[in-house]
Amino acid sequence: MWLRSCHLFTRQRRYSINSKALCVHQLHTGHPQLTHSYYEGLYPGHIHTTPLQKALLAVGSGVAALQNPYRHDMVAVLGETTGHLALINLRDRMRNDPEGYLVLTERPKIRLSTLDLKNMAGLPDGSFGREYLRFLEDNNVTPDSRAEVKFVDNEELAYVMLRYREVHDLLHTLLGMPTNMLGEVAVKWFEAAQTGLPMCTLGALLGPLRLNASRFQTLLTSLGPWALQNGRRARCVLSIFYERRWEQSLEDLRSELNIEPPPVSFPKKKNT
Repeated sequence: MWLRSCHLFTRQRRYSINSKALCVHQLHTGHPQLTHSYYEGLYPGHIHTTPLQKALLAVGSGVAALQNPYRHDMVAVLGETTGHLALINLRDRMRNDPEGYLVLTERPKIRLSTLDLKNMAGLPDGSFGREYLRFLEDNNVTPDSRAEVKFVDNEELAYVMLRYREVHDLLHTLLGMPTNMLGEVAVKWFEAAQTGLPMCTLGALLGPLRLNASRFQTLLTSLGPWALQNGRRARCVLSIFYERRWEQSLEDLRSELNIEPPPVSFPKKKNT
C-alpha cells in the first residue's frame, strides 16, 4: 500500500514538473494557444508573463527598437511591458469623459474592414475622414498593420493600449505631421506629453539623435515646443469616438481638442 502510494505521488510530481516545463517552453516560443490548459489568457492572444519576464522583454525590445525605430513589433513589446501605470491613468481619463466612456464600453476598432472607404473618399476636402484617408493613401500605410496586444495583464487596459496604437495614425492627420523621422519625432513628443507612456518618452528623447542638423533645429525651435504644449493641454485623444467624426472638419476637430495647427507646413505628396 505504501509503495503504491509512493509510485502514484512520483507520477503526479513528474506530470506537474513536465507541465510547468512545457508552459515555459511555449511562452518562450510564442505559442500561447498551446498553454491554454495551464493558463487561460485574459483575452485572445494574451501571453502571461512574470515581472522578471516583463523586465527582460522590456530591455531586449528597447535595445532592438533603438537600433531600428521602424521595428514596430519591438516598439509594441516595449510599450506593453513598461506602460502599466500610464495605461491606468489613460483608462481613468477615458472613464471620466462621456465620449471616452462610450469608447471603452463599445470597444470600436479601426480596421480596413470597419472603414467605409468609398464614403470617406466622397467626403469634402478638409473633412477629417477625407484627410485621414489621404494620409493613408499618400504614405501607403494601413490601420491593419497595428499589432495586437499580448503582454498587458488586464483586458480593459489591453484595449486602451490597442486604441492608442490605432489613434497614432489619426494623430498624424490631426497634427499635420508626415511619416518621415521629423514627423514621427514630433508626434512622439506630443504623445509623451499627452499619454505619459514610457515608450513615447524614450522615443521623444532618443528620436532627435537621428535627425540632421536642419531638422533638429526645426524640432527644437518650433515643432518640439508646439508638440509638448499641445500634448499637455489637449483633451485626451483616446476619448474621441473618431469613427463618428469622419464628416467633421479637421479644423473644427482640432479646435474641439484644443490642438493648434502646426507651426511648420509640409508639402503634400502629389498623386501620380
